[in-house]
Amino acid sequence: MSTTWKPSVTVAAIVPRQHGDRLEFLMIEETTPDGVRLNQAAGHLDPNESLEQAVIRETMEETAHEFVPEALVGTYMSKFISPNSGKEVTYLRFAFCGKVVAQHDRPLDRGILRALWMTYEEILACQEMHRSPLILKCLQDYLAGQRAPLDLMYTHPSVLGV
Repeated sequence: MSTTWKPSVTVAAIVPRQHGDRLEFLMIEETTPDGVRLNQAAGHLDPNESLEQAVIRETMEETAHEFVPEALVGTYMSKFISPNSGKEVTYLRFAFCGKVVAQHDRPLDRGILRALWMTYEEILACQEMHRSPLILKCLQDYLAGQRAPLDLMYTHPSVLGV
């Protein structure tokens, strides 16, 4: 009997802002089994939602910022082996760029210590704290101008529970 291999589908938000002469990106610090780690607002695709809905939800839950996706920066795969359990997981990440249009006064998801703005150079300087090896690749692709229009993505209403 054969089984079908399925990667874990995740989304990530690349949120830039110009702060004076500095280009900064919205990041999070979170607690993980491996200690405090740095990540983009990111998380798993939930049942009954599109990829765009997932990245909007995850950004709100992890940063309290209302995110409007404007483009798909890319799709990325990576393999992670948990140092604690030894289990192997392959992640399929869809990274979106966009803007935040509001910040809300609400608690952040459990495990999220804070949302913060960092320059690319600051993010580059603390790679040992990165939650995923995809953080830099997504940022590099964004900075290189890589964008795909959102209308390349389609979610059939059956996925949304309609």
